[in-house]
Amino acid sequence: MASHLPPRPTAQHSQADAGGMAADEHHHGPRGLKRWLLTTNHKEIGSLYLIFSLSMFFIGGIFAMVVRAELFQPGLQLVQPEFFNQMTTMHGLIMVFGAVMPAFVGLANWMVPLQIGAPDMALPRLNNFSFWLLPVAFALLLSTLVMPGGAPDFGWTFYAPLSTTYAPPSTTFFIFSLHLAGISSILGAINIIATILNLRTPGMRMMDMSLFVWTWLITAFLLIAVMPVLAGVITMMLLDINFGTSFFNAAGGGDPVLFQHLFWFFGHPEVYIMILPAFGIVSVIIPTFARKRLFGYASMVYATASIAILSFLVWAHHMFVVGLPLVAELFFMYSTMLIAVPTGVKVFNWITTLFRGSLTFEPPMLFALAFVVLFTIGGFSGLMLAISPADFQYHDTYFVVAHFHYVLVPGAVFAIMAGVYYWLPKWTGHYPHTRLSQWHFWLSVIGVNLTFFPMHFAGLAGMPRRIPDYALQFADFNMITSIGAFMFGISQLLFVAVVVLCVRGGEKAPAKAWDGAEDLEWTVPSPAPLHTFETPPRFEPDRH
Repeated sequence: MASHLPPRPTAQHSQADAGGMAADEHHHGPRGLKRWLLTTNHKEIGSLYLIFSLSMFFIGGIFAMVVRAELFQPGLQLVQPEFFNQMTTMHGLIMVFGAVMPAFVGLANWMVPLQIGAPDMALPRLNNFSFWLLPVAFALLLSTLVMPGGAPDFGWTFYAPLSTTYAPPSTTFFIFSLHLAGISSILGAINIIATILNLRTPGMRMMDMSLFVWTWLITAFLLIAVMPVLAGVITMMLLDINFGTSFFNAAGGGDPVLFQHLFWFFGHPEVYIMILPAFGIVSVIIPTFARKRLFGYASMVYATASIAILSFLVWAHHMFVVGLPLVAELFFMYSTMLIAVPTGVKVFNWITTLFRGSLTFEPPMLFALAFVVLFTIGGFSGLMLAISPADFQYHDTYFVVAHFHYVLVPGAVFAIMAGVYYWLPKWTGHYPHTRLSQWHFWLSVIGVNLTFFPMHFAGLAGMPRRIPDYALQFADFNMITSIGAFMFGISQLLFVAVVVLCVRGGEKAPAKAWDGAEDLEWTVPSPAPLHTFETPPRFEPDRH
């Protein structure tokens, strides 16, 4: 199946020249720390993103451990309510903006040029700048913990007027850090779009691209569309806090509900920004280990685009309890249910690809299968939340926390881990340690379900979210959840061990590390040379 785009006759020369110049420049470039500060190589920048994301994952995880340790038993145990609120807020902000998003950008940096036969990203210096904005942004965010009044304490959604009228003085620094992270995301998205549209190897048409490339192309457009909305809303917050405006202050003629509309117009596409690349990773891994072509390639592309478009029409399903008109509640209820259709298409296609495949269960496949099963559970609870009258019961309870985490942990995070295990042989030249990888997988799956499944029941029984103390009736659920959370958190040390051992050595991987792998990255040696495709590779179309 191919599109009817005309070939690019000049691409061959421009890519070859670009690859050669990059190679000469790098071989005479700096070494040591200066090399990493100034690098414009997509593989090195991808590695920097992934290392940064892993460090933020552990920092955000430590904050979550503080929350779960406090909630292990009823009563105030370890921390004061103010600090508990800071931990819940910082955990959410760091996991969303510092761990999940940069991990996907790191995978895109590494793999998109390899999968389309490009010598590098289209804008290498911009790529370097995009990354180095992030450590500055998150150093600024983390520094709020030691500022007078403490860190932001109003939840990761930073609703006004909590974040404007009643916020600690450090909120201004939090706003600046988000601005920097947002600029990084926008520049990275521009770079990815420019790379995919302009640097594909001759003969590769849009409908020949890997699903991972497709999902990232669509995600990049989402980022460009919604990050300016986030920038606008946090700038309005900044003005309300420091310059006496009243955008969200009802006493001055403003409207706190306006904040929610603006935030969720950004926030709901943001959820898909964190899951669409995961769909791409799973859509690459399942055909590889089923040793079959992906069922319904074109429908997967169209489903991804449909999800992205519909994500702009569903934001107010987070706001059913604010007093929306009935017609608005009905619109957002039905549009939210509609988004389940293209998502269901994807799940159907993955299952059909598995059907009668020659399956093997290497670590990437284990995480991909867990993704399909557990993400589907998150999708079903999302459908429950979409039903407006039922949402009045679920809203702001632990049921919502359970839904959100089933989408993001066994969804986005498991997909990232699957991608890392899948491409580690290409990055390092060695296979990941099988037994350690299996231990990591099973402890993670058991930990995730012990952590988040009981939250459904606590929420249905009426336990509110973001509280440091709770009634005795929720004690058992919270104890199981906290045990699972510590199991999941500690098991991630195995992930680090697997990656470190893989970098240091292990079983050697050939160029085509996995039997069923088809994409262009498996045509270059393992480990991938610093500069690949200095002359465009030969591409054989009609794979799908």
